[in-house]
Amino acid sequence: MGLDPLMVLASAVVGLLVGLTGLGGGALMTPMLVLLFGVTPSSAITSDLVAALVMKPAGVLVHWRQGTIHGPLVRYLSYGSIPAAFAGTLALRLVGHSPLAERRLEVALGAALLVGGVAMAVRSVRRRARGAEVRPLARPALTVAVGVLGGFMVGLTSVGAGSLILVLLLVLYPGLRNDQLVGTDLAQSVPLTLSATLGTLLFNHVDLAVTGSIVLGSVPAVVAGSLLSSRANGPWLRRLIAAVVVLSGLKYLGLATGALGVVAGLEAAVLLAVGLHARRSVAEPVEDLGAALPARLDAHP
Repeated sequence: MGLDPLMVLASAVVGLLVGLTGLGGGALMTPMLVLLFGVTPSSAITSDLVAALVMKPAGVLVHWRQGTIHGPLVRYLSYGSIPAAFAGTLALRLVGHSPLAERRLEVALGAALLVGGVAMAVRSVRRRARGAEVRPLARPALTVAVGVLGGFMVGLTSVGAGSLILVLLLVLYPGLRNDQLVGTDLAQSVPLTLSATLGTLLFNHVDLAVTGSIVLGSVPAVVAGSLLSSRANGPWLRRLIAAVVVLSGLKYLGLATGALGVVAGLEAAVLLAVGLHARRSVAEPVEDLGAALPARLDAHP
């Protein structure tokens, strides 16, 4: 089986979204392979892990040059994520490839996507302090624990590095700026992905045609998305992608089509409400300033 042009194109779309928003590709790429192209969950996970190893270093180089990588946090996260990612690929091997095993893997993937999608949504609406100092070793044990949880989920499902770990880091270190958050997570995901890829090559089968299609489409698109990211409405894209990821997770878990439609409608209503609230929050200070100015002029003729 050779490269699939449609899969290359779809991978480019996913890569562009990842570059624009900084979200993890596993939450988008794996569902795309399974739901649109009929790739088995185990093959989709292993192919996505290997392809991710090619995509991530370029982004890390950009953040390294910008000085947005928090070295101590990367080190402590890696203490947990590197062995845990390797263990996750071994667990994937132990699950097996029978129809029942693939179904169990779908359930695990659905649960990971559901958690990851909710985590993305939380990250997109939560406001962070700007310019606050972060004590890098304030919570070393919890930082290692975050690495363990995220690494194992990445090794087992390919989901977690760009969603679950990001939000848990935000909880532990709310003073991290957004660029530091993304740069630090991206940097720690490289050794994590390297460990997961090594485990995948040792314990699992990798579909080279699928992997090649992902790499060919996604790598240049990630670079293009990163260059365009400053011009894009990142928060809205993240919220929309989070909604799609939640729907994908529910689909894996077996939710009926009608129920998925209801959930999609609820998500649309929530997105609309959040957008209206954000617009009102921006408009109110301007209105207040306009109302206060005449009073100040009257008080000081």
